[in-house]
Amino acid sequence: MRNYEAMFILRPDLIQSEKDSIFGQIKQTLSKFKADIHSETVWQEKRKLCFRLGIKGQPTKFSEGLYYLVNFSLLPSELAKLKATLHLNDNILRFLIIRSDNIASQIATKQ
Repeated sequence: MRNYEAMFILRPDLIQSEKDSIFGQIKQTLSKFKADIHSETVWQEKRKLCFRLGIKGQPTKFSEGLYYLVNFSLLPSELAKLKATLHLNDNILRFLIIRSDNIASQIATKQ
């Protein structure tokens, strides 16, 4: 299993119960692919975006987003399936998943 870090940009117009529901959906999706979640946090409640993001097929575009950060471990063979599943959620405007193995090892060697 490899360590990954995912940053999700969610719709800014969600109420707290909807946010909690989406956080639960993201964690449930990760668990479905047998990921071990190490940490999860709201990185920024609302942050201005460089350009407006929209949802495919809808005219609404957002100039702010809610940033949600998750660190997890996952088998590399499951990553493509995970990304395909996450693209189906309309409340996620964008997401980025990177390997964090190299980051952790670089920090450890500098100390």
